[in-house]
Parts: sequence; C-alpha cells; structure tokens
Amino acid sequence: MDSSTLLLILLAIVTYFIWFKSIVRPLSGPRVWPIFGSLLGLIQNSNRMHDWIADNLRTCGGTYQTCICAVPFLAGRQGLVTVTCDPRNLEHILKVNFENYPKGPTWHAVFHDLLGDGIFNSDGDTWLFQRKTAALEFTTRTLRKAMARWVSRAIKNRFVPILETAQLERKSVDLQDLLLRLTFDNICGLTFGNDPQTLSPSLPENSFASAFDRATEASLQRFIFPETIWKLKKWLGLGMEVDLSRSLRHVDEYMTNVINTRKLELLTNTDGGTQHDDLLTRFMKKKESYTDAFLKDVALNFILAGRDTSSVALSWFFWLVIKNPRVEQNIITELCTVLVETRGCDTCKWLVEPLTFEEIDRLLYLKAALSETLRLYPSVPQDSKYVINNDVLPDGTFVPAGSSITYSIYSIGRMKYIWGEDAMEFKPERWLSNEEVKYDKKDQYKFVSFNAGPRICLGKDMAYLQMKSIAAAVLLRHRLSVASGHRVEQKMSMTLFMKYGLKVDLWPRDLKPIVEKIGKVDSTCLAHDG
Repeated sequence: MDSSTLLLILLAIVTYFIWFKSIVRPLSGPRVWPIFGSLLGLIQNSNRMHDWIADNLRTCGGTYQTCICAVPFLAGRQGLVTVTCDPRNLEHILKVNFENYPKGPTWHAVFHDLLGDGIFNSDGDTWLFQRKTAALEFTTRTLRKAMARWVSRAIKNRFVPILETAQLERKSVDLQDLLLRLTFDNICGLTFGNDPQTLSPSLPENSFASAFDRATEASLQRFIFPETIWKLKKWLGLGMEVDLSRSLRHVDEYMTNVINTRKLELLTNTDGGTQHDDLLTRFMKKKESYTDAFLKDVALNFILAGRDTSSVALSWFFWLVIKNPRVEQNIITELCTVLVETRGCDTCKWLVEPLTFEEIDRLLYLKAALSETLRLYPSVPQDSKYVINNDVLPDGTFVPAGSSITYSIYSIGRMKYIWGEDAMEFKPERWLSNEEVKYDKKDQYKFVSFNAGPRICLGKDMAYLQMKSIAAAVLLRHRLSVASGHRVEQKMSMTLFMKYGLKVDLWPRDLKPIVEKIGKVDSTCLAHDG
C-alpha cells in the first residue's frame, strides 16, 4: 500500500469520526457506537427491551434521541429515532400536530401485503374515510349487543366447559392459548359472521388462524431488515418471505370465500331471512359499492386489532390477580354484590348463564383492575410515527423531517413522575374516586393503551365488555395458581405476549364466605350453596 492510499484511508477515518462526534454529541440516549449506532444496545437487551427503554427514559427525563445506524446519509434522517414517554409530547404527536405524524412509508410497506390499505395501515384520506365509516357502526348499540352475544355463547358453550374439565381432571391449562382462541373466534364472528371454532375441547388447529398468525409474524420480521433487503428477499423468494407468500394466499382464499358467500346470502335473502350483525355485512349494505379487496382489508385489519390485544391483556390480568390476593378479593366481592342484587342469593344459579350486558356495566372495580393491568402491561407496548416536517416537541426536543419517533406506552405506566411513587404497584384503586373513573380527558395522554386523539381505538368499549365478561366467568368459578415450574416472561414482539404462555392450575371457588360477608342473604338462601 503506497503512502497516498494510506493517507486517504486515514483521512477517511478521521473524517468519519469527526462526523460521528458531531452526530453523537447532541444525542442523549443509550450509547451510540461507530457504524452500529445503538443497535448493539438493542441486541444486548433484546430479552428485556421494553424495560431497557424505560430505564433509558428515566435517566433522560422522559425523552431521548438515538441513532440506530451510525452511517453517513442515514443517521441524519432515517437513522435518527426520538423515543419519548412524556404525556405532553404524546398529546402533541397524537392530537395537536396529528397531521405531521402519520404511520409513514416504512410501516405501510411492511404490512401492505397483509393489511393492504386498511384502517390500521393507512394515512390521510384513505384512513379518514374508513375511520368515519367504521365509527358510525361502532357507535351503534346493535353492534355492541352483537359482541355481547358472541362472547356469551363462547364463554358458556366452550370456555367454561374446558376450564371445568381441566379442574376436575387436575390438569394445567395454558390460559393465554385459550384466551387467544376465544378472542379470535369472537372477533371473527363480529367482523364477518363466521365462527372458526378454534376454542373447542380438542383445541383444533384452524388453517385460517394458523395462516393469519404466520403472515403476521413474517410481516413483523421485515422490521429487522432495511426495506431494500426484505424486498430483495421477497423477489428472490428467500427466508420468511416464502412463508409469508404461502400464508397470504391461504388468507386471501379464505376471505374471498367468506365475501362471496355473504354476497350470495344478501342477494337471495331479500325477504328478510338470515340476518347478520357483523361489520362485513354492514359495509356491504351501504350505498357505496366497495371492492372485494377493500372489504377484505377492512375485515383483516379489525381481526388483527381485536384478537391479540384483549387476550394478551387478560393473560397479564390473571397473572397479576394471582399475585395480588387483595385485589382478587375485591373483584369477587364486587361480583357477588352485583349478582345478589340481580339474581338473588342462590349462587348455583349465578353460574348457569354468563353475566348480562347491564351486570357487566356495573363492575367498576373490575374495569379499574383491567385498566391498571393495561397501564403496567399494555398489549401494544410501543408505537412509532414518521415525521413529515421539522418540528419541536413540547419538552423542547427538535425532531427533523424524515426521522421517526417512538412513544413507549410500556414506559409511561412505569414513570414515578407521572403516576407517583407507587407507580410499579398494582393498585386498581388509583382509577376510582367516589365510584367514578378518576382520570378524565385532560389526563388521557397518561394512559394510551387504546391510543388517543383521532386514532383512539373504536372498539375500546367492546374490548372492556369482552374482558370483563371473561374475567368474571373465570373468577366466579375458579381460583387460579401458576403451574409449578412455569416461567412468566415477556415475548419481545409488537404485542406483549407471554413468551411461554400462562400455564395455570384451577381450583374450585367457594363463594359462601363472601356472600355471608355481604350480609344480604339468610340461612335458607345459603343452604342452596351446599
């Protein structure tokens, strides 16, 4: 190597490190390494990523900026990530300057093959049109009642018998798996009127559910690679892209059959025959003529949003209840108080039918316990937005156009400066004040598990309805304990699954002491419990 070449190499290295220092100096987050940026820290903490992000945010006062890839021409924009959990910043991003923070081109490209231009994968006019259309349906009491019917049938005919059999046979069950099956059946029923019956005694594998799971997992894998790499893999048919293509074909065939069948039913049942209350039918009955591709996107987007979120939240809820007997006792007391007033004192009759719509609405402490679960273990632990134009966040952080911003929902619920010194404690009482929900609209950016602003979850009320119904059905019948030797750990994915599921043992619940304590029944009524 001659001296001129060596000099050029040394000059390039010196130039790079001068540039690197200028990029790193204003950053405040985890350590940024040459070339690899903060990626090494992410890899090192991959098994506790959400807690690692929370640790960094505590150190930096709620917001930091980092460089994922310390390579010239990338670090200034695409490589720069702003991470925040400051409620003021969240209100700015999700509401005040909403138009400047869409999901962006990267998110859309990653999920387009699966979700198309559906409501959860679109921005601008495309999103707004679907949002307005769907909002009209979600505000109708009819749709909420339809959800209640689907949930009640699944609880009574499948979920309860499976749990009772497991208790009698003294077998552990993976509660997370059962809940995923239950919520998948419910959301499919509500979305397009078909019950895949994945929650059956034999726990069968459903080809549509399996294909949808594989397609979702393969789509998430794309976030690991730069867009040019995964698109090349797709073109060459390599790795997970092969499985994604195969799964997408199966999902498309299934949905095409559902849509064609429903169209035929609507054409032939002109005399008011078979009626459907599902979202797909409601979209089809509108004056606008929607394409099959649009209807498929609508259905798949709502399945993705409505399936995993509720089941994962319930899994963490049951685990927290097991660890906190005081909270469990308060939930059971509330349930018994409501049921004594609505169904009388014979506790055997309480278990014949799931709770009614009106009974569910009265369970305020149970709702508070579910909200507290979502504060500590949000189903979607973080979300990202794309920055269209240069902006300054309320805390003074400058975010350049073309960069991305991530808000850590998981971290928000664990910050003492937001929730107080007891932030890490499981305290449903923090949500209640004189039997009313404590946190009103001015506080909603402290709790964004259902998103906030224009994109706030349309199905929030139905999610609570489903979760309260399932929680009541389980806790009225069973005491739970984590199976011996089972480890509960987070799975690092877009949804906060339990890595190894939630294996529990079930024991019979004795309601008599609680009913006696309520003091609203006489000895004759209590005798029925024997």
